[in-house]
Amino acid sequence: MIEIAGRKIGEGQPVFIVAELSANHLQNLDLALKTIEAIKEAGADAVKLQTYTPDTITIDARNEYFMIKEGTLWDGKYLYDLYKEAYTPWEWHPKLFEFAKELGLVCFSTPFDKSAVDFLEELGVPAYKVASFEITDIPLIEYIASKKKPVIISTGIATLTDIEEAIQACKRAGNEQIVLLKCVSEYPTPFEDANLRTIPNMRETFGVPVGLSDHTLGISVPVASVALGAVMVEKHFILDRSLGGPDSAFSLEPHEFKAMVQAIREVEKALGRVSYELTQKQKDMRKFSRSLFVVKDIKAGEVFTEENVRSIRPGYGLHPKYLKEILGRKARKDIKKGTPLSWELIE
Repeated sequence: MIEIAGRKIGEGQPVFIVAELSANHLQNLDLALKTIEAIKEAGADAVKLQTYTPDTITIDARNEYFMIKEGTLWDGKYLYDLYKEAYTPWEWHPKLFEFAKELGLVCFSTPFDKSAVDFLEELGVPAYKVASFEITDIPLIEYIASKKKPVIISTGIATLTDIEEAIQACKRAGNEQIVLLKCVSEYPTPFEDANLRTIPNMRETFGVPVGLSDHTLGISVPVASVALGAVMVEKHFILDRSLGGPDSAFSLEPHEFKAMVQAIREVEKALGRVSYELTQKQKDMRKFSRSLFVVKDIKAGEVFTEENVRSIRPGYGLHPKYLKEILGRKARKDIKKGTPLSWELIE
């Protein structure tokens, strides 16, 4: 069982729902604060930031290697320019953390280099996220894990080997507080690429709690993931998609996020536990099940046949399984149509 800021994460616990702020503040602190307020109102448990600068994540180079051209929303941009547009100013972090805490939200972040980890440590971050594209940065993962906080690892570009190496990096650092997030690094992710059945397999394969970091459109995929055992759900959040920005296309607006939270909570209740016990309501409803009734008036000594005894609703008579045993036997006394059949009426 993993614990983040007093919230238990794992099977049998409420799903930990994380709203990803990402670049949806559009470099406006007031907008960032309003977004966090809306995140709280939408029912999230946590807000997640990203902690980097353009220079800590890449370099300002203008050659073909640094041009985005993989069929993404950001094709034609240089990496440095995209990250300059998208990053969250570090001087905002203390205020964002404090504001989230005042609202009762857990606030944590994704660091993209060691300096970001050190900075987040000063802020007392309760957990760390490893982004999908950093899963191969084993030295960074070891450094993150060395802080002995829960480590949440997205697997959007990862092979089985990548995931195993990331987990082992955490364990080498003496940290087994690991959550994996099933993720697909396509923005937005086509539904047919979500492959949610991987979630229980990841849990079985790696022996750690598994959640979902989702980039599909809408809420059906994160809600479905909960039915397959996801213990954490992360989704991008924006006040209004018309604001634009690098991540706006696959972010949820407040009413959509709220609907997702409600649906997840309903699924949690519905999952329950393995049980064949009947509730009291179910027991009461058994009176509407089928049973054996006399369906025509019968005289004493008359033989029971398929014409005068049938299995019908309601359930006040003998169990239908006794029908063959009863047919051919005789009535002990006169029986009126509509009488539930009982052994006392049978010779």
